[in-house]
Order: sequence, then C-alpha cells, then structure tokens
Amino acid sequence: MTQTLDRPDSTPAPARPKWYRRPWIVPLFAVAGLFVAARLPFYLTFDTGDSLVELQPANPETHYLMLSAHILFGSVALITCSMQVWTWLRQKHPKVHRVSGRLYVFLGVVPSGIFALVVSIMSTVGPDGKIGNVLLSLLWFATTFAGFLAARRHDFQAHRRWMIRSFALCWSIVVNRVWIVLLLVILLPFKDSYYGGDTDALVADVAVASIWLSWIVNLMIAQWWLDRRPKRRARNTPATKVAAA
Repeated sequence: MTQTLDRPDSTPAPARPKWYRRPWIVPLFAVAGLFVAARLPFYLTFDTGDSLVELQPANPETHYLMLSAHILFGSVALITCSMQVWTWLRQKHPKVHRVSGRLYVFLGVVPSGIFALVVSIMSTVGPDGKIGNVLLSLLWFATTFAGFLAARRHDFQAHRRWMIRSFALCWSIVVNRVWIVLLLVILLPFKDSYYGGDTDALVADVAVASIWLSWIVNLMIAQWWLDRRPKRRARNTPATKVAAA
C-alpha cells in the first residue's frame, strides 16, 4: 500500500491591485482632510465664540483651550492613522509607515487622548455622555499601545489587529457626525409626542446616543472584519488531498 500526496497546483497568486485602484483609500483621505479643514480652523483663533460645541459656562476659556489642543493633536492622529492602514505605503515605503506610526502614537493619540479625558469631564453633556467619552479615550489608549508594544515585540500580526481597532476608535469622531444626522432624522418625528416639543431634550438624547454608537459600532465592525478575514483566507486556500493506493 502506498500513499500519494496530491499537492495543489502551483498557480501564481493574483496580483494585488494598484494603490489607486483601491476604492477606499482616496475617499478615506478625502474625508479625513475635509473633516480636519472643516473643524480645526475654529479652534486656532483663541476666540471662545468660534467654538462649535457648547463650552462650560464657569470656565469657557479653559474649556476652549483644552478642546483646541484635543482637536489639534486629534487632527494629527486622524491623518496619520489613515496612513497606517494604507497597504501600499506599508509595503513600498516601510520607513514612512514606521515614522507615521510613531507620529500617530506620540503626537496624536497620547496628547489628544489626554486632552480628550479633560474635555470629557468638562463637557456640558450629562454623566452618561461623559462616561461614553471617557471610555472611548481609555480604549483608544489601550488599543493603540497594545499595537505599539506588539510591533516592538515584532509580533506584526497582533500589531495589525490592535491598530485596526485603534483606527476604528480614532475614526469614531467622524462617524459621530453621521450618527447625529441619522438620529435627528429618526427622532424629530417624535419631538411633539415623546419630547413634548422640548427641542433641547431631543438634542441632548441625540448627543449622548451618538457618543456611544459612534465608537461601539465602529469597534464591532472592526472586530467582525478581523474575524472574517481568516475564514475567507481558509476558504481560498486549496485543500491538500491524501489518496491511498
């Protein structure tokens, strides 16, 4: 009795699409750039009247300065984070990938996250909204540093997984605006019946719900995508057959 091992055909792997053929990378940078351009200028004037969010009445100047610092460093985080998930950049220019990664961690996440904690506490939203923002900041710290430490250990698979989670949390600030619009569309018909015509109460509920939904849903989607990739890779791998003769 002999056994023969039938190896899969040695067909060449399909060529990876060019960077400009990846449909997500251009819109990603476009949205990041537009978001920064639309928000950052209002927090570089040192004028509390330019703030796009309600400031704490007792200390508007301090609140504005903390918010400005958070948004300035957060803008760095948003741009460099987008560079981190650019496959072409990572493969063709690994040094740029590493430098942008360090900028993301130490010039983006660290200062922006610290100021985010301060801003969360100073925010005029209720305790439920404050808790949501504080948890977001802490998870952003945790996922980012887990990814950074994994890279230092040369565990690049774990590094990639953690940084995708960090990316999802970083981009929750952009997605938050989408949730605000969606929740307003859903809840406005109930303004008179449920809220008794109280617009402020409706807006407060929208603000709190959007805080939680923006990062929880993002994190769930990131985890679903991470869990899905190994299964898809396994389906695409030809099985090795063993035949008995």
